[in-house]
This record gives sequence, structure tokens and C-alpha cells, in this order.
Amino acid sequence: MAALDGLPPLRETIQRHGLDARKALGQNFLLDLNLTQKVARTAGALEDVTVFEVGPGPGGLTRAILALGAKKVVAVERDARCLPALAEIADHYPGRLEVIEGDALKIDFEALAADGPVKIIANLPYNVGTQLLVNWLLPKAWPPFWQSLTLMFQKEVGERIVASQDDDHYGRLGVLAGWRTNARMAFDIPPQAFTPPPKVTSTVVHLTPNENPIPCSVANLEKVTQAAFGQRRKMLRQSLKPLGGESLLVKAGIDPARRAETLSVEEFCRLANSL
Repeated sequence: MAALDGLPPLRETIQRHGLDARKALGQNFLLDLNLTQKVARTAGALEDVTVFEVGPGPGGLTRAILALGAKKVVAVERDARCLPALAEIADHYPGRLEVIEGDALKIDFEALAADGPVKIIANLPYNVGTQLLVNWLLPKAWPPFWQSLTLMFQKEVGERIVASQDDDHYGRLGVLAGWRTNARMAFDIPPQAFTPPPKVTSTVVHLTPNENPIPCSVANLEKVTQAAFGQRRKMLRQSLKPLGGESLLVKAGIDPARRAETLSVEEFCRLANSL
């Protein structure tokens, strides 16, 4: 990357600013610059696009996104120690990097998306990644404010996002992602690519909106998936008892003896619509 954008190597930046990754913030810095470019490229063309990034840290992925021509990057960083390193990148790309210091879970991303097409690309902090994804899957309006999500997770979480019925990884996350998006796992990233190396393999997941998901109440879908997968080993007549049990299932045309992992996204939507 240094040859590409003229900025110092990431290891030098981390050392100069004392940016040891902190477990409490879910930080694992990706220093392999070939990989940061591969992540950014997975999002497709970035020209004329505003990219939202969460947890940029020292800015390795930020630099790749900017080098690949993004019109603007809006980066949300909770760790104030990283701000001077990000300021150096902002100086190198005048007017193209806006850094917001704060907790991404409290940011209204939809309100920031007024200026043209938006893509979200992020090496998400492990401790907030799943909740951020759910927030982006369930915005106020659909189609959403974003064109695509290109996100890095622990591989186990990635498998849950892309899972469908009769898959051991299938659960609430798979239903929500399957209902509203087309999701695929793009590629894995080994632990040794990060500083410090996590104990697990990571994976990049790419999601694009399903323009016409089955009409369904978000609140009801969350209720039925939470109840069904909360006791996934039980028959649905038992796990869905608080929501109506057998009568609800009969109304939706679903065999009460089935279990949660055997239901398709369409059947979960029927259950939600029958509530």
C-alpha cells in the first residue's frame, strides 16, 4: 500500500501512535494490504459511492477503499487513540474521509446516507458485529439506504448469516438475512493475517438487498424466530406455545411436529403473518 498511496506502512503507523489492539474493543487489525484491497474489491465498483466503515482502527481498509476510488468514506471509530492516524489519511485524501468518533451502535447511519449511493464495508469489531448487521437488515424503509454490505465476521457468524433450512448453522440470523438479502461468503481470512491473531478464522460476507422480500411484520418475524430457535430441539407446537402454539401453526399451514431448522424463510414469514 505504501507504494500505492505514498502513506507509511501500517506497522510503522501502529508503532508510531502506540496502537496496540485492545480486546475490550474487539480489535484485531488487518495488516495484510493485499487482503484489505481484496475486501474492498469484493464490494464492486466504488467510484461515485460513499462508503460507511465501522472500526477503521489504524486505517488499512480505509486506505484500500480510498485508493480504489470511493468518492467518500465515512468512518466511525470509538477508539480515540486511532484518530491521529486516521487524520493523516484524511490529509492525504483531502475532502474524502470523514471520521466520526463514537459508538457505531448509537449512530443513525440512515441519516448520514443523504448524498448518493452508499455501500458499507467493514472489518467489524467482534463484539458488536452481529448487532450492527441486524440493525442494517432492519432499517425503517426497504429497499434500504445501502446498495451492499461487505463485512468481516468470525467464520462461525458468517456461516449463520448465509445458512438456510436444514443447515446446522440456520437460525434467526439466517432467516433475517435470507428474507431481506442475497448473502454469500466471499473468502476466508486466516488468523495470522491479523494483529493480534484471533483464535478463529474470519470470513468476508457480501450481502445485496432483495428488492421485493415477502411482505411481513419485522416485529412479528423477530418474535417467531426468537421463540422457535430459542428451543430449537423442541417441536414447534412446544417452542411457539407462548405465541399460540398449535393453533398458530395450523393457521399458517405448518405441521406442529416440525422443528425450527426445517422451516424455510417463506414459512417463517407465514407464521409471522398469522400472528
